[in-house]
Amino acid sequence: ISISCLLPASWHFSISPVGCPRILNTTLRQIVVIGILAAAVSLLYYSLVVIRNKYGRAYRDKRFHRYLARVTDTEATDTNNPNLNYGIVVDCGSSGSRIFVYCWPRHNGNPHDLLDIKQMRDKTRKPVVMKIKPGISEFASSPEKVSDYISPLLSFAAEHVPRAKHKETPLYILCTAGMRILPESQQKAILEDLLTDIPVHFDFLFSDSHAEVISGKQEGVYAWIGINFVLGRFEHTDDEDEAIVEVHVPGSENKEAIFRKRTVGILDMGGVSTQIAYEVPKTVSFASSQQEEVAKNLLAEFNLGCDAHQTEHVYRVYVATFLGFGGNAARQRYEDSLFTSTVLKNRLLGKQTGLTSDSPYLDPCLPLDAQDEIQQNGQIMYLRGTGDFNLCREIIQPFMNKTNETQTSLNGVYQPAVHFQNSEFYGFSEFYYCTEDVLRMGGDYNAAKFTKAAKDYCATKWSVLRERFDRGLYASHADLHRLKYQCFKSAWMYEVFHSGFSFPASYSNLKTALQVYDKEVQWTLGAILYRTRFLPLRDIQQENFRGSHSHWRSFSFVYNHYLFFVCFLIVLLSILLYLLRLRRIHRRMLHNSSATSLWIEEGLPPQKIAGPL
Repeated sequence: ISISCLLPASWHFSISPVGCPRILNTTLRQIVVIGILAAAVSLLYYSLVVIRNKYGRAYRDKRFHRYLARVTDTEATDTNNPNLNYGIVVDCGSSGSRIFVYCWPRHNGNPHDLLDIKQMRDKTRKPVVMKIKPGISEFASSPEKVSDYISPLLSFAAEHVPRAKHKETPLYILCTAGMRILPESQQKAILEDLLTDIPVHFDFLFSDSHAEVISGKQEGVYAWIGINFVLGRFEHTDDEDEAIVEVHVPGSENKEAIFRKRTVGILDMGGVSTQIAYEVPKTVSFASSQQEEVAKNLLAEFNLGCDAHQTEHVYRVYVATFLGFGGNAARQRYEDSLFTSTVLKNRLLGKQTGLTSDSPYLDPCLPLDAQDEIQQNGQIMYLRGTGDFNLCREIIQPFMNKTNETQTSLNGVYQPAVHFQNSEFYGFSEFYYCTEDVLRMGGDYNAAKFTKAAKDYCATKWSVLRERFDRGLYASHADLHRLKYQCFKSAWMYEVFHSGFSFPASYSNLKTALQVYDKEVQWTLGAILYRTRFLPLRDIQQENFRGSHSHWRSFSFVYNHYLFFVCFLIVLLSILLYLLRLRRIHRRMLHNSSATSLWIEEGLPPQKIAGPL
């Protein structure tokens, strides 16, 4: 076999059949060659399987440990790590202000993934959080003192964030309920003082858009983002066991639907208000134009991805807040109604119900024989509980203010349909307290079991409940106030969930919780995640600017192994073809030489034999 080439330089290479080992016969040599070829193919297949399993397992382990890290990550933050980034959020609430410091490693370069943001922990492994009082709204009449008020919080953060990282650490000061009730002029004066003075004393990344008064809708969206991020619901998955949902991305109705992880909805019932937030995966319809206008203020559409053109992280979330529907506010409304209606009946019928402790108003929403008082306008109304859970539910149903319109919830507010068969909700605050503090049923919610437990509790004599309380049979933070109003709040929570939000009694995907993975998830986590969503694009562009050489180098280990074994296989195939070609030539030469000898012995002229030129 000969190989020659003239360009770029003249060279010639040839191998003679003499180079083949003559010790082995033809059959044995053929077996050896086939054996070598089979071994090479087996080695190549084995190597490819090992590499795939190694990198596939490493990728799965990386995802698993990344997910698990959100659950059990209590290690102190390594402030010496130069690839660690930081962010600061100040929650300026009505009763005080709290500062949260977050951190995250360099983005992995995959545009499908979000930043892996975690709460920073100090050397003692405690979250870097600090709170001060009073609320920032207390400085409405003296806005020039706001920067001095918030300075201790920023100094606290500056001590924990490495000095070299200050100039690239974004600072967000977000004000909530307390500031919303102030006139716009006072809000502006407070924010102006912050924007003017903070850059003078601190080097954090702080621009005009980093200080603002956020709406209740924004706060709800941030809370929804934070919880779903901690639960890992924004991660992509190929696991068939994962619950997925079909999503029609807003603005792309003509495109194919996206299938991604099912997100969770949240229910949060505080003392004053109740809030609900959940994803609306499909396009919604409206019963009227007025309903459509209302829906525009309740539906939030946003992109969590780093690229605005990518639709994989586009979400449509319904957020509604109902003032007066919290547990304590509802009880106050209920007592006001009782007082007014009882006074009116006494006047019309000439009765003395509730005016003395000997003739109290019989309240089905108090535990059996529990006593309470209502004071209004200097008058006292006496109550005694009858502990009738079902009657209590009937009495408070009108307080839901439901209407006959379709797709409405509490107060007649628009609510898009919930796909109950493929949904999951988490209930916080009063949803958890009502199920856990006294009834000890926190976690997976079951309407039938909850109703039975609430009935039994309401029907239990107050003296027995007090005895159980004294023996420490209830949650450590449960107090006498909780014991007295547990019956009412259980009925209220039940009605809000099933009558107000229209969840069926058979719904089994509600989990009541105080924390997620033993961590208190604040809306500030969702805020920092949303406001830093474009930062990964910077890292991705830097990766691209490094050129193809660095890209090849980062994956060279895998690709070089592939290339090596492919070349090895080609060489073996070439050797096999070469040996088989030599075998055919050798047989032909033996056949021709034997034929010529035969012709000469018989006296015949030798025939012309085609040979190589």
